[in-house]
Amino acid sequence: MASSKDYLEFVLEQLSELDDISYRAMMGEYIIYFRGKVVGGIYDDRFLVKNTKSAVERMPDAEPELPYEGAKEMLLVDDIENKEFLKELLEAMYEELPAPKKKGK
Repeated sequence: MASSKDYLEFVLEQLSELDDISYRAMMGEYIIYFRGKVVGGIYDDRFLVKNTKSAVERMPDAEPELPYEGAKEMLLVDDIENKEFLKELLEAMYEELPAPKKKGK
């Protein structure tokens, strides 16, 4: 099941406290970027973030979930209504995330 544009717009509004949030549509789902790094995505109308140490610390009860078959487990963000929490979560995760890969010519 693909994610809805309405849910994407809702998540982007919840992340509006952060600067430099972007997204890319991919096979009916959406990859979410923060300052150029992939932090997570929207899969089946669920906001999932990468399974980093800081994400686990801030969401100790989050259940790892598969965004799609064959993918690495990610963490479901339950507190999607809390803009301040989301801001703190993504800012904390940022340092742990790998730099974007350079695109080849």
